[in-house]
Amino acid sequence: MEQVVITDHNPQWVRQYEQERTAIAEALADIVQGIEHIGSTSVPGLAAKPVIDIMAGVEDLEKVNDRHLHLLERIGYLFVPHPHFPERLFFRRGEWRAGTHHLHVYRYQGKHWVDQLLFKQYLIRHPEAAAEYQSLKGRLAERYQHDRVQYTEAKGPFIEEILKRARMEGGPPLAE
Repeated sequence: MEQVVITDHNPQWVRQYEQERTAIAEALADIVQGIEHIGSTSVPGLAAKPVIDIMAGVEDLEKVNDRHLHLLERIGYLFVPHPHFPERLFFRRGEWRAGTHHLHVYRYQGKHWVDQLLFKQYLIRHPEAAAEYQSLKGRLAERYQHDRVQYTEAKGPFIEEILKRARMEGGPPLAE
């Protein structure tokens, strides 16, 4: 099991994302339609696991071919099959169970792409929700400190509630 460690927000996370964004954009140049910094490291001031989550959008996941996998591997991103998540392709940068960056490839402007942006933007626009999320993550990290899967699953109801609120506010998510 992987230990769950939450750290204070680090302003360098944005710079790290920007460096990776450039390399990912080059590796997927012929198919990428958008790249976004997502997850807790993308929300200013929010404590997080120090793993940079990046989302790349493509027209169709089937267009990610062996050449793309090779190019991503050359910049340090290893494909990790997750058949139980057919809506995305997942890549890890860093050691197994100690990745420093996660790349999630979704269908551009699809439901999962939009949900990621809605969640992030809601937390940015509503500091009280971000504080509530940070508190929840701290409690769950203590409870599930050696079980990242349980930690992630336990955040699910809160995330769904935030997405529900964000949809009620209306308006499309804004690209960065």
